[in-house]
Amino acid sequence: MCGIVGYIGSKNCIPVILGGLKRLEYRGYDSAGVGVLLNGVSKIVKNKGKVSLLEKKLEADKIESTIGIGHTRWATHGEPNEINAHPHANQDGTLFLIHNGIIENYQTLKKQLRHEGYTFRSDTDSEVIIHLIESFMKKGNAFQKSVRLALSEVDGTYGLAIINSKEPDRIIAARKGSPLVIGVGEKENYIASDVSALIAHTKNIVYVEDGEIVEVYADKFVAKTILDEDIEKDVIEVSMTLEEIDKGGHPTFMIKEIMEQHESVFNSMRGRLIMDEGTAKLGGLDTVVDRLAASKRIVISACGTSWHAALVGEYMFEQFLRIPTEVEYASEFRYRNPIIQPDDTIIFISQSGETADTLAALREAKRKRALCLGVCNVVGSSVARESDAGVYIHAGPEIGVASTKAFTGQLVVLALITLLVARKRDLSLADGKKIVEEFNSIPDKIRKILELNDQIERIANDFKNAKNFLYLGRGYNFPVALEGALKLKEISYIHAEGYPAAEMKHGPIALVDENMPVVFIAPKDSTYDKIISNIEEIRARKGKIIAIANENDSEIDRLADYTVKIPETIRMLMPILTVIPLQLLAYHVAVKKGLNVDQPRNLAKSVTVE
Repeated sequence: MCGIVGYIGSKNCIPVILGGLKRLEYRGYDSAGVGVLLNGVSKIVKNKGKVSLLEKKLEADKIESTIGIGHTRWATHGEPNEINAHPHANQDGTLFLIHNGIIENYQTLKKQLRHEGYTFRSDTDSEVIIHLIESFMKKGNAFQKSVRLALSEVDGTYGLAIINSKEPDRIIAARKGSPLVIGVGEKENYIASDVSALIAHTKNIVYVEDGEIVEVYADKFVAKTILDEDIEKDVIEVSMTLEEIDKGGHPTFMIKEIMEQHESVFNSMRGRLIMDEGTAKLGGLDTVVDRLAASKRIVISACGTSWHAALVGEYMFEQFLRIPTEVEYASEFRYRNPIIQPDDTIIFISQSGETADTLAALREAKRKRALCLGVCNVVGSSVARESDAGVYIHAGPEIGVASTKAFTGQLVVLALITLLVARKRDLSLADGKKIVEEFNSIPDKIRKILELNDQIERIANDFKNAKNFLYLGRGYNFPVALEGALKLKEISYIHAEGYPAAEMKHGPIALVDENMPVVFIAPKDSTYDKIISNIEEIRARKGKIIAIANENDSEIDRLADYTVKIPETIRMLMPILTVIPLQLLAYHVAVKKGLNVDQPRNLAKSVTVE
């Protein structure tokens, strides 16, 4: 989940690397470091903490170089400190490396290398790789071959960039399981774990695949497999702009991304709705839609927030498609030898398209010949490339660690898939047109909810010192309760639980007293009367009630201590609306506690390690 950046060319690499690391800091911010060559000699500067601290160190040293690599870390092996920060060097400093991933057999390799006389400075698994490369070079192998041989002995995942001070004309990069891209410029080239780190310099991108090693020179790159087979790589022009990944005048990325959801949701559905036919057009599914419609079973696999979107998708598919649907945590799905048949469809949801557990689950499902569909946000990501077919959510870059607009985009895409397949099965034209009409109203309804920001901020002020929260919903809004609780936990560090409202009496109600805020998602749908009964039960025990309700609901005002009134829509689309007040509530509670909402402690945006 770390961020890596590299540059080779004719200009000073330090500003390029620092700028890229700042763009990648959502991937990890425990420590940071840069390694360059100065007159053929390696120079490594690193520190505990954020990239801004590294920048001050480098300014003081006034370093300039035309080749270098940089790293911002999310700690896996070894605590966050300067010694464990990357880059890691060999014994004499002639080789240094940055690494994103986990080496599973590092203890075995470390024991072997110690027997050969190597000593280790850090507690990381990453340091093993650089000593292993040197070990092969000492046996007479060339630099590139030594990298290949070393990686053939490594079990685990990696995105790597390596510099050899004795061969200063190139950086060697390699990938297995961790994302890696090459940026192609004019007599200069770049390496990064994410396109966002490079977009200020080039839009020409090469995606490195698993098992590939790339020698990156200033004026060219040479790609081979780990078996030393030549590869032809395509250079792809990406459409992302620098403005898309800036804060746009907002104090944080998270509030920017919440506040642009009327636009991001519109982009997720733009050009995909056909009113005359009461259906959706999803070009990425054209070749597989009939097979999808004929599926005997659908499984949706995801992690974190995407798993909550998957739960909403389960409600959609079973209501409208009448196909049995299951939702699986990717981390569990991949390890328990799941029963998968060729007539199953497995949908994999991942904002980044690089989530390690989701990718592993995808590969297992493909091996068992199921139809594998990807739903992700990042164009060209591993999930997108490895799925049989899929749909992009087109939410735009999401930098805040706590996902907001990607979640609502995922809900839109799942609803579009539902509409498309339902019309292939037995949904009537009239009912299809009603759904399309409701779809078209959603962006404006989101805009109205965002106008409630000040009201929600006032509510947050009253609960910023709460120790616990309970979130309750029924039906489609039970997953929204889970997501609301997750958002609060992620960024405010307040313990929160999401439950189906009917389960409240099976344990959680024991926690309720006058200090317990309870958030009810209570739109006027078929479960409304039951929700009202649950609210009465909390009220009788003096819990503080915050209700997310519809604009025309006056009954709930007499029961709740706080109400947030939002527009109505059909049940399948309601979670797109009900989640937004919960995002804002979590955001404002965290800000009022003085916390960093974009980079919450211990978290990283894209979980590319297990």
